[in-house]
Amino acid sequence: MRLRVQYNAPVVLTFAFLALAALVAGNLTGGWTTTRFFSVYRASFTDPLTYFRLVGHVLGHANYSHYMGNMMLLLVVGPPLEERYGSGRLLGCMFITALTSGLVQFFLFPGTALLGASGIVFMCILLSSLSGMRGGAIPLTLILVAVFYLGGEWLDAVTVQDNVSHLTHIVGGLCGAILGFAMRK
Repeated sequence: MRLRVQYNAPVVLTFAFLALAALVAGNLTGGWTTTRFFSVYRASFTDPLTYFRLVGHVLGHANYSHYMGNMMLLLVVGPPLEERYGSGRLLGCMFITALTSGLVQFFLFPGTALLGASGIVFMCILLSSLSGMRGGAIPLTLILVAVFYLGGEWLDAVTVQDNVSHLTHIVGGLCGAILGFAMRK
């Protein structure tokens, strides 16, 4: 038997490579490209990049450890989702989540910028928990993930002062739950 490398999850892998390219570009430009293209913040709607940043912010990462934290989870959870739902549907879920979190940031937090794929990761985690739903029964794994992940994020959002957008994690998780229920067969 001859083994070969397979590009098995094109949406997830392409996303990971694009985010890596954005990280490298940011490092080479001293953060200029990260700020200009891959962070969402309040800006004029006359600036065409404002529209790109509403979704492109998910490709930007502050540093290598930020990138790796998001990509390791995405590379574990994403491929089975892409296999189950198809590349087009997963890409649509990622786009909806990116746009939703971008709009929340844009309108609710005008003085700060947001970047990173954690909303996408949380969407995938909740979507994955729903993928085992059969016959109208809510999987216990979904309940536990919602309590542990989203409950923990809610608690951190009100008690911890850090540079983590806990609201983006919650928005991503809610997107995953809503999209999962909408796509169930």
